Amino acid sequence: MKKKSKHLMLCLVMLCSTTLLFAQKVITGKVVNAATGQGLQGVSVVVKGTSTATQTLADGSYSIQAPSENSRLVFTSIGFTNLEVAANAANSVSLTSTETQLEDVVVVAYGTKKRGDLTGAVTSVSAKDFQKGNINSSEQLLQGKVAGLEVTTGGGSAGGGSKIRIRGTASLNASNDPLIVIDGVPVEGNGIAGSANLLSTINPNDIASMSVLKDASAAALYGSRATNGVIIITTKKGTSKKFTYNFNTRVSLSDVANNKADVLNANQVREIVNANGTAEYKGFLGTANTDWQDLIYQKAMGTENNVSAAGIAQIGSKFELPLRASVGYLSQEGILRTNTFDRLSTSLNLSPKFFNNHLSFNVNAKYSNAKNRFADGGAIGSAVSFDPTQNPYSGSSKFGGYYEWLSGTSLNTLATRNPLALLNLRDNRSNVDRFIGNVQIDYKLHFFPDLHVLVNLGTDRSTGSGTDIQDSSSASSILGLQGKGRISIYEEKKTSKLADVQLFYEKEIPSLKSKIDVLVGHSFQDFYTDNVNSFARFQTGVVDSSTKPNFPTDRNGFAIDSYLGRMNLSVNDKFLLTASIRRDASSRFAKANRVGYFPAVAAAWKIKETFFRQSNVLSELKLRVGLGETGNQDGIGLYTYLPVYGFGNQSAEYQFGDQFVRFLRPSAYDPSVKWETTQTANIGLDFGFLKDRITATIDVYEKKTRDLLSVVPVAAGANFNIELLKNVGNLTNRGAELTINTIPVKTKNVTWNLGFNIAYNETEITKLIDYTDPNYTGIAVSGIAGGTGNNIGRISVGYAPFTFYPKRQVYNEFGKPIEGVYDDINRDGKVNGEDGTDRYFYQKPAPDAIFGINTSVNIKQFSLGLAGHGMLGNYLYNNFASNTGSLRNILNPIKHIGNASVNYLETRFANNRYNSDYYIQNASFFRLDNINIGYDLGKIARQKATLRLTANVQNVFVITKYKGTDPENAGSNGIDNNIYPRPRIYSVGASIDF
Repeated sequence: MKKKSKHLMLCLVMLCSTTLLFAQKVITGKVVNAATGQGLQGVSVVVKGTSTATQTLADGSYSIQAPSENSRLVFTSIGFTNLEVAANAANSVSLTSTETQLEDVVVVAYGTKKRGDLTGAVTSVSAKDFQKGNINSSEQLLQGKVAGLEVTTGGGSAGGGSKIRIRGTASLNASNDPLIVIDGVPVEGNGIAGSANLLSTINPNDIASMSVLKDASAAALYGSRATNGVIIITTKKGTSKKFTYNFNTRVSLSDVANNKADVLNANQVREIVNANGTAEYKGFLGTANTDWQDLIYQKAMGTENNVSAAGIAQIGSKFELPLRASVGYLSQEGILRTNTFDRLSTSLNLSPKFFNNHLSFNVNAKYSNAKNRFADGGAIGSAVSFDPTQNPYSGSSKFGGYYEWLSGTSLNTLATRNPLALLNLRDNRSNVDRFIGNVQIDYKLHFFPDLHVLVNLGTDRSTGSGTDIQDSSSASSILGLQGKGRISIYEEKKTSKLADVQLFYEKEIPSLKSKIDVLVGHSFQDFYTDNVNSFARFQTGVVDSSTKPNFPTDRNGFAIDSYLGRMNLSVNDKFLLTASIRRDASSRFAKANRVGYFPAVAAAWKIKETFFRQSNVLSELKLRVGLGETGNQDGIGLYTYLPVYGFGNQSAEYQFGDQFVRFLRPSAYDPSVKWETTQTANIGLDFGFLKDRITATIDVYEKKTRDLLSVVPVAAGANFNIELLKNVGNLTNRGAELTINTIPVKTKNVTWNLGFNIAYNETEITKLIDYTDPNYTGIAVSGIAGGTGNNIGRISVGYAPFTFYPKRQVYNEFGKPIEGVYDDINRDGKVNGEDGTDRYFYQKPAPDAIFGINTSVNIKQFSLGLAGHGMLGNYLYNNFASNTGSLRNILNPIKHIGNASVNYLETRFANNRYNSDYYIQNASFFRLDNINIGYDLGKIARQKATLRLTANVQNVFVITKYKGTDPENAGSNGIDNNIYPRPRIYSVGASIDF
């Protein structure tokens, strides 16, 4: 009986197994990359709720047995989003890259948005589109990439910064720099003692994306600091299930190439001195042929190494911790000898989630240490002015062994100093530490999941210190330090603390295809600066820098207390509306002017979804309009609304008996001073064709700034000065921007991308004083090197800021300028430019248009990219030519021989003619910034790693008619007296992922 039972059970089991086997359904299909359509190998395919799994083959195909057609299949692959589909619909599956999804999300003020839902003028650039090459400072990643964004790098100084402008100039006396926000923390953008560029403390290798907020509707949530635009920097995070490691290295060589200032050579100087000089000057001539610029410049080496780890760490059986950690080290020589920059940087990001993803943390920490050795920049001016017929060395121990001009047997104290001595007899070093960290908490309420509580606590701390040592043997020491060496010690600390608390409500209404989200919050941020009073000590012999004296510090600071609100509404997936307001209270100003309100509203209409939903040609067509107000308080003095007292100078001391006393004197002040306010109107059109093979954006805008800070004359006795900085001016900016990105070729093995952007901008001052004065011609600005008190520019109503205000040069029949002869503009029979009657407004420094172009070609594993940018309609005053291009500079009246710009050979001016419009030159240009090539070697090290090799050339060439050293060398005022050359940089690198 038992045997029968066993046989019966065995038969039943076999019958059930056979039945189940035949019930199994074999599912076959193919998994492809949604972006390229190519098959994906190694994708994991799992029957949900079972242990049945397989992987896709090289072409993306797979085959798996499932219990039925109603089973659910789960597809997972590193670098792609997970996807779950029904088995009966799994014959063709497309996975979307996580990078593609991230690129579709744009970081905006206090949150993120899908790119297609933007209502304001926002441009986001991701890591794959950043400027390539030897990038030492993060703002340089955007050069030429964003319409309306001007990034001008500052010469060849190692670790040097850049001038950043978004949509032109909005202020005359406050800052024109944009607000920088790093991982949700608005940071101090100005320099600190020991570093003129705080952005160089951020490792560009850690940055995932940068968003540029250009109009008020996009930037108004930053209120009183957003008039000059906002740049939001987001760093990289760990996202993939599997840990990935990256090591990248780069070696660079910087070369002055042909960018040196054009000056006369030794033989030309000898010829000019022999033809025009007295016997005394002829006796000054040396026998050498010295190129001083060759001596002070060098081929500069640089190395950079970065290592990072990113992924999701499994802690225990259930807890997962996404993280990314990185360490980077950069060592860079400057092209000017003795200049170096070294940066050690670390970053850590943790983003754990708890309680079924109801509670999320995002922890960011970034630390960097930058060490600088600054070269004496005066050596550049000395190198172009020093007599090239002299030997650099004197052959004696006097002046450290360097040649210096003498007057008899004593030092000629007014003559040009030896450039090599300026570099080698000075040791100026700094150390800058910076920590930026914040914790962002997002709690989705369990009982009300549509409502989130958001908390952001952060800090930005910087410390800069340094020592500047002057050798006692240098001529500079003999001049000002009584033959003693000098050590100067300085230190500065900057601290900012941020506390944001917000409520975020989001609700979708599927039946109406609509969505609404509302954000309300409070923000508090303070900024403090501690200046350690500088110390200088003089002594003969070796200077001891080992002991640091104790001396008092000065602290100043301010705080911003803010309330903000924003609503986004999407109706039928066609109409978008954004409205926001921010209320700022800033302690920079008196209580009566401390509070301001900054509203904004924007709307967008997805025209394609309304009229062209079925179109296969048109992929996007959206109209945007926006209006809002922003403010500008950066660059305004902290206590300008108070009478601040300081000691008078020593020449104003009073004698009491045998004692001399310095009295306290108040500075001029205005209790009504407040921030500048800008109202911006923007209209834009976004469109795309052929599944976004062609995309474009057009924006037209007008910005009107009121309460512009301007220096105005005041009645004698009305204040503590005859001039006062007051909110009295108005300024208007108008412009248009066009961005076009195309993919002309896209096949299985070849992809070609081509992009172009151009932005037009015009700026006009419409008001400068708060009273009527028909004789008021404006404010003299743009001081120039040479002479005393010379200004070549004007800030005047009806003109762009810093418009040039020269005399009109008269030329002979051969087109050569006639020395000292100018046009009698008012035809009164005499030329008198000092009172302005024979000066005129002529050209402006700001460009009419800026543009950028970039292209890249990928052919299988090979890639080639080019990027360039340029300006049109900008003019510069060539101060180098006006200050050195005369016979006076060669036969110097101070009894020594100098050198001159080659411009002297054209003008033959005996004396400097600073006010001539001859020196105002068209500086329009195109610069090819970068040529980069790369090659993917694919899998190496037994298929455990991938290797990519790259090579770059930066600053390849410049096309311009400008006769100065570089058409980008000048500041905002258009005065080009900066002859620090921008180097050409060659670099090679490798990147390994494993």
